[in-house]
Amino acid sequence: MKRPAYRASGATLPYGNLLASHDVAMEGYFWRFTMPGSGRVVIALAGINKSDGGNWSTLGLAAHPGGFLRTAEHPSGSADPIILGAYADNAFRGNADRLQVDFGDSHLDVRISNQRFWPHRRFGGSSYFQSVPALNQYWHPWLLGGRVEGSAVIDGQNWDLTGAQVYGEKNWGKGGFPESWWWGQAQGFTDPRACVAFAGGQVSAGPLRTEVTAVVAALPDGTVLRLGNPLTSQVETTVSDDRWTLRGYSRKWSVDIDGTAPIADAHILPVPIPAERRNVPGALEHLGGTMSVIVRRRGTIVWKDRSRLAALEHGGLDRAQAELTRREQLSQDR
Repeated sequence: MKRPAYRASGATLPYGNLLASHDVAMEGYFWRFTMPGSGRVVIALAGINKSDGGNWSTLGLAAHPGGFLRTAEHPSGSADPIILGAYADNAFRGNADRLQVDFGDSHLDVRISNQRFWPHRRFGGSSYFQSVPALNQYWHPWLLGGRVEGSAVIDGQNWDLTGAQVYGEKNWGKGGFPESWWWGQAQGFTDPRACVAFAGGQVSAGPLRTEVTAVVAALPDGTVLRLGNPLTSQVETTVSDDRWTLRGYSRKWSVDIDGTAPIADAHILPVPIPAERRNVPGALEHLGGTMSVIVRRRGTIVWKDRSRLAALEHGGLDRAQAELTRREQLSQDR
């Protein structure tokens, strides 16, 4: 397979560029801003999607507390082929240094500096799976902290985001989502340098089908560790409607994560069906869950803490639609 075709399959060579567009069916971009002092969280997302009719975008802006959510199917969109960048006219403009989102009555504009990027290493968040062509999803948490300056207007209220803790990730694939997936991310720990993220689900490419979970922990001392290689650093995962339990371990490290959040508090976020140019309910995501983390090095605890502003997600089209139907029925019964 020639290199352009290889990258267009979604795969990336070792030490390759994980942030630029792969020109696949869906390129997803996600930012999260955590403000422990005020107990507020804001997320922004863009999916740049391909169809026979041209590119279009899945856009979202959500906040906690209050359950605020705005989403849109935008008629255009582009993903930068050289560096990290997602654009949908003036509705969404995001790169490594600045993010602007405009939903009319609600919008966000921040600058990001002093970024704590993913450290230079052979593989990214998907480990060696990043080199396997045509997977349904790849994942890379590229931003593990930085300095934020800016603000947002959330449902008519001004929110000062200066000083927020920031996280950013990218996911991409051929357009199909797994039957079920799980994800989480947390800052807001005692030490603002700490950042934890995980992502898992059913990975497929043709006849290849397996379940994988990756855990990334950026520790206060600057260490960034990743667990989730099926042979060398497994992650055992149990996920229910309101609990996320993970245990990852290698010869040197172990990470225990326990997350909790009631399903009734979750935002119902959209996922795109690229070829059909439409979004569908796909992910139940909490913005203010609880996540406890314990990291051990050769059996000795080197860091432990708890965040009460954690993101916790359980994805699946049937699951999200069932919860949406349940809420609509409750609303009608009142």
